[in-house]
Amino acid sequence: MNPVKALEDHGQAIWLDFLARGFVARGDLKKLMDTDGVKGVTSNPSIFEKAIGSSDEYDGAIGSALKQDDRPVAELFEHLAVEDIQQAADVLRPVYDHLKGEDGFVSLEVSPYLAMDTKGTIAEAERLWKDVHRENLMVKVPATPEGLPAIQHLIGEGISINITLLFSQKVYVQVAEAYLAGLEKYVASGGDPSHVASVASFFVSRIDSAVDKQLDEKIARANDPGEKERLAALKGKIAIANAKLAYQEYRRLFSGARWDRLAAKGAKPQRLLWASTGTKNKDYSDVLYVEELIGPNTVNTVPPATLDAFRDHGKPRDSLEENIEDARHVLAELERSGISLDAITAELVKDGVKLFADAADKLYGAVAHKRATVLGAGIDRQELALSAGIVKAIEKSTEEWRASAKIRRLWQKDNSVWTGDDEHKWLGWLDSAAKADIADYEDYAQRVKGQHFTDAVVLGMGGSSLGPEVLAETFPKKAGFPKLHVLDSTDPAQVRAMERAVDLAKTLFIVSSKSGGTTEPNVMKDYFFARVAETIGAEKAGHRFIAVTDPGSSLEKVATRQGFARIFHGDPSIGGRYSVLSPFGLVPAATAGIDIRALIKHTLAMLRSCGPDVPPHENPGVQLGLAMGLAGLEGRDKVTILSSKKISDFGAWAEQLIAESTGKDGKGLIPIDGEPLGDAALYGKDRFFIDLRTEGESDAAHDDMLAALEKAGHPVVRIVMKSIEHIGQEFFRFEMATAVAGAILGINPFNQPDVEAAKIKTRELTAAFEKSGALPAEMPVMSSVEADLYTDDRNAADLRKAGADGDLGSWLKAHFARTGADDYVALLAYIERDAAHIGALRNMRLAVRDKRHVATCAEFGPRFLHSTGQAYKGGPDSGVFLQITSDDARDLPVPGQKASFGVIKAAQARGDFDVLTERGRRALRVHLKGDLEAGLKALDSAIRYALN
Repeated sequence: MNPVKALEDHGQAIWLDFLARGFVARGDLKKLMDTDGVKGVTSNPSIFEKAIGSSDEYDGAIGSALKQDDRPVAELFEHLAVEDIQQAADVLRPVYDHLKGEDGFVSLEVSPYLAMDTKGTIAEAERLWKDVHRENLMVKVPATPEGLPAIQHLIGEGISINITLLFSQKVYVQVAEAYLAGLEKYVASGGDPSHVASVASFFVSRIDSAVDKQLDEKIARANDPGEKERLAALKGKIAIANAKLAYQEYRRLFSGARWDRLAAKGAKPQRLLWASTGTKNKDYSDVLYVEELIGPNTVNTVPPATLDAFRDHGKPRDSLEENIEDARHVLAELERSGISLDAITAELVKDGVKLFADAADKLYGAVAHKRATVLGAGIDRQELALSAGIVKAIEKSTEEWRASAKIRRLWQKDNSVWTGDDEHKWLGWLDSAAKADIADYEDYAQRVKGQHFTDAVVLGMGGSSLGPEVLAETFPKKAGFPKLHVLDSTDPAQVRAMERAVDLAKTLFIVSSKSGGTTEPNVMKDYFFARVAETIGAEKAGHRFIAVTDPGSSLEKVATRQGFARIFHGDPSIGGRYSVLSPFGLVPAATAGIDIRALIKHTLAMLRSCGPDVPPHENPGVQLGLAMGLAGLEGRDKVTILSSKKISDFGAWAEQLIAESTGKDGKGLIPIDGEPLGDAALYGKDRFFIDLRTEGESDAAHDDMLAALEKAGHPVVRIVMKSIEHIGQEFFRFEMATAVAGAILGINPFNQPDVEAAKIKTRELTAAFEKSGALPAEMPVMSSVEADLYTDDRNAADLRKAGADGDLGSWLKAHFARTGADDYVALLAYIERDAAHIGALRNMRLAVRDKRHVATCAEFGPRFLHSTGQAYKGGPDSGVFLQITSDDARDLPVPGQKASFGVIKAAQARGDFDVLTERGRRALRVHLKGDLEAGLKALDSAIRYALN
């Protein structure tokens, strides 16, 4: 007779520790049921990983599932697993029915990531039970301290449970007690216990592997031959002895008055199931853990190889209750040898959880890879061309992130991923896109369209303006919707230029400020509210204004008082620079008629690719973040962003995100935006290049220069977007990458400790103006007809030592001479930001880069104070700063204030400069007199003279 089939005569059921879609579909499971009497199937992450990752048999199912709708990797796997479990359960259902629910089960495991989470385990088990919807399902729950209360709760709900990772007799008793208590609760609530089944999966071979290792160490140290022999005699005996004594506990627990009361109601005993029965030591019989553990009302779940071996040469006998006293003696001898079985089994539970989690990482990695393959261009491509040293560092860090579950912990808002500070309070951006009320945005957009506005102007700073600016610059004007503009300056000429560009009677203003207390949007609102009131009447002015602000802010109060058309609330757990996929970006997008539904849909594809269930090696946001952070630690901290024509403004948003997030505590990455690409010879070893473009945009000369940079050993990241509609994917990718880079750098990427310093200085200066009618006097270190120069005493002394004397050129020469190989030069201009001035600064920065071979920044104030200003003050001391101010040709009053726009801008410039010098930065301010255009030309000439 078939030895496997013969186990039925001994009261033992054989289950198969294996499952795959084709195996069931081809009828192989049914064949084993017929020939071997197989009565159940168990699965785990390792089994599914081999089935899905090592073959193409699931590719069609993955493609079909994603054709219906994209979904997170864990959900995609669960969809596949539920189908497999249902199919196997249906094949086994005749066994279940024939044995009246005694057998015929299929087991599906809750995520091993939940092994230490009671509530999470309960929720997932309940969901799996509902989704599989088969009476002959057992949900697998680990016998961890957190798993035990979940087991009792789930049994109490009438859910059949397979308890896994059970090694210890003591814990087995706790498991059985949890089953009994759960049954009693279920019966008390009117449930029929005859429909509830459970097995306690007692692991075997892993115990011998762990014990034998310690025995071998003791044998090697022992000098007495008798002691060596005694210790050697224990090898390969402990696991079976442990299991036999557990079975004795089973007999005790499932007898007596307590059990009889449950049995009378139809309850079934919780069978012991021998797991991990494949032999790991080649010196032992390959059927050892089957032959020695045969007894009534038990289960042995075997891998296919062990099943084949037992069929071939197994010898069934009633072995489970043989030599019980010998089993006790063996365990006593082990204890006498100084080896703690309790310690070993406790460690095996930890190892088991880790092994299953490792297997789940592999499994989800395989599913993530297949998902990305199926979606293809639906997810923007990312290619990293890095040096061997950085690649090695990324590989090491990727494994460290995987092993320590950092991406899952990040999504769980665990601040220990970073510095353990308040990071957990600032992670609302992770799911802001998923939470977007698309229907409300669409309704709002139609209302805007119905008003026939010609223009819409965002009044905001930093995160409230830069994301909307990318949208305004990237998407063409949509018919029937207003043209979107952004104003983020206190420069009088720039405010006037915006007023000239729009029709005030037909313009919608979006006042955007998280705190509501930011100076710039408030004075801009005051100005334009007054101008609109003059144009269409005070009683109608509020109808032309929308507020986007956090709940309870001062802006909300003002908006309510002034009758704004609508107030959108931001999420207080999202910092400004991470807010583009929240109302701060989505309200302007909807106002301009951008398709919010499509934007969010494409964004969610990247969010899922960067999700908690996507291991670091398959996670594009994590990989980019690791590359940025680790390259930064190697000295390549100038993140140079190259954006193609269609998405040319993306870098302005990304530079704020990177600079304000990472530039602090003397560390950080310095983003370089808007610097045209040059020959490889112009760059030092501090560069890290990120090239973004849309599919179809080609520039052969640009590609040749990129290839040359790569060949010269510079890190180059290439990102190709399918279209501009995918811009949300890049917003999220960069947010995730920046958060990860922050963890690598060891900083809190969500605070901005140095931004407030300049605001305080500005408030002090404007307060002084309100009192006296003038800003405090200051003394230039050099004065000429065309310009005055200002700096602090320390900088002035250093520059004079370096040759600065009576003219502008000599001071600039001494200033630029202070740049070293890994420094950067930042031009900080408090002037109108227009095409001509952008071009003028670009010419100056290129002259510096090409002569000094250093990275360059060209920024406009006060805009950059809410962007890169944090890194300039709090980041590495590698900046050489030239602040540019000028006389305003025509100032502009702010309604209700003594300080004008020009005065506020001047106070901001001086406050910013004071903080730079207080922080010991190499800083010089040039104040251009008279005509600005002439002054910029003179400055350009002086810079070129200084560089030569």
